[in-house]
Amino acid sequence: MKLGVFTVLFAGRPLEEALDYIASKGLDAVEIGTGGYPGNSHCDPDTLLGDAGKLKAFKQAVESRGLTISALSCHGNPLHPQKQIAKEFHDAFVKTVDLAQRLEVPVVNTFSGCPGDHEDAKYPNWPVAPWPNDYQEILTWQWEQKVIPYWSEWGRYASERNVKIGLELHGGFSVHSPGTLLRLREAAGEAIGANLDPSHMWWQGIDPVQAVHILGRAGAIHHFHAKDTTIDPINVNKHGITDMQSYSLMLDRAWQFRTVGFGHDMKTWADILSALRLVGYDYVVSIEHEDGLMSVDEGFTKAVANLQQVLLREPLGEMWWV
Repeated sequence: MKLGVFTVLFAGRPLEEALDYIASKGLDAVEIGTGGYPGNSHCDPDTLLGDAGKLKAFKQAVESRGLTISALSCHGNPLHPQKQIAKEFHDAFVKTVDLAQRLEVPVVNTFSGCPGDHEDAKYPNWPVAPWPNDYQEILTWQWEQKVIPYWSEWGRYASERNVKIGLELHGGFSVHSPGTLLRLREAAGEAIGANLDPSHMWWQGIDPVQAVHILGRAGAIHHFHAKDTTIDPINVNKHGITDMQSYSLMLDRAWQFRTVGFGHDMKTWADILSALRLVGYDYVVSIEHEDGLMSVDEGFTKAVANLQQVLLREPLGEMWWV
């Protein structure tokens, strides 16, 4: 397995300066934002698709530092009920797939999106309960009329360009769990897979090791994010896991994102990485930083050190007693 980072952490630095810093930490790969929520400060698809010279220079900037691009990421909501918002996210996705083909990057990461509750809705609607029955009706309409048709079409588009789609299993979107990912993959094809982030499993009450086994046995893990979560044992009893308070209210929230090793111990992380290896995932572990208690540099540095420690302890294919 290779260790990488989602470069949106360093959006305030020029690309080459960020790449130098990343390479100095001994990393192997970078995941680069191309639009949507991550922004495109390091990689503007319009610029690179329109200028072969700039495309070549961009690729050289990464490769000359001994790095590879694990994924291009354009997380957004292409199913947003407001058509202009949906179009902006959709266009960013399509351009990112085209750019991934040109750069020979195998994965594009994004969200599944979440529709509204009817054709003229204004805002997304994420049902989280099966009763009253209205929610089941909404969910059926969303999947049959929006989610499956969209990803069936655009999954084919990506597949025709030798690009896989890594959907991040994130609350607030139609695909947010191993079960919903597999449901969409069965309907829309094997181009659809997970950009699996344990932090979103923990707060939903899902064991990441079991998520790895469920998805990995189906060959449905296309990319992997490394981010931790801590659950407050008191606040969770007050607010529940669907805590809607701002992430900035860290003292009062039921759960919060943390740097790798600061939500769960390294034995837990070793179990996750071992499970990934066991199901045949031998690609990139990409660090993501959303820890409100640490600066970017501190969180990144600690995550790198913790993951390098675990990865160095991973078996290399031979029994130690042989």
